[in-house]
Amino acid sequence: MSITRVEIFGQSYQIRGELDEAYVADLARQVDAKMRAVAEATGLVDTQRIAVLAALAFADELLTLRQRQQQLEGELRDRAERCINLVDRALEKSA
Repeated sequence: MSITRVEIFGQSYQIRGELDEAYVADLARQVDAKMRAVAEATGLVDTQRIAVLAALAFADELLTLRQRQQQLEGELRDRAERCINLVDRALEKSA
């Protein structure tokens, strides 16, 4: 288990865990950037409110990506089924 020191929105944190330190540092940079963007866009100074709005923004991004992934998986499944049907028909004709 490693310890990674990060800074998020002016606060230092020690993150303990099994994740790669560079990965944890990158996550912290993303959270810091999102919180700073929220603070700038809203003019808020309350760190807790900024953190909640940043979390909502991340949740929105995640949900949007999951929905897009499901859509793409459905399209891929449909294409694969059409390809299988074409192959099956071709095999039936050649038999």
